[in-house]
Amino acid sequence: MSSTYDWDLIERLLHEVQNGAGQSFTPRPYAEQHAAALAAKGQAVSDLDHLKTRACQYEKLLFERGYIESRPQEEGGNGENFVLTARGSRLLSLIDSSIPGFEHPRQVLDDQADALEVATFDHVASKAQIAGGAI
Repeated sequence: MSSTYDWDLIERLLHEVQNGAGQSFTPRPYAEQHAAALAAKGQAVSDLDHLKTRACQYEKLLFERGYIESRPQEEGGNGENFVLTARGSRLLSLIDSSIPGFEHPRQVLDDQADALEVATFDHVASKAQIAGGAI
């Protein structure tokens, strides 16, 4: 069985990590903001509570698998926020919707049994033609 991820939500969380110095990381409000952005584009959000729960699960998964880590105090860390690791930066560069052609790497990731499993991701991300040279 393959794991399907909500890449837009993960992208949102990674951007919040990237810009979160001095702020606590709060996945539930980020999920609400994500839902509001989808609604503004005319896309329905069926279950906001499920989206919030998923955001919290993604935070845990991204931390446990080394995509994010606790932000050092000298970089604005407060014990409740994160920084992107090199792996997290690679993931963001692959799925970033502001980069033309982002759909292809997302599709390649979706084709994996578990795209965010560390060895699988590192293997897929190392393929230059998949990453579009962005890494």
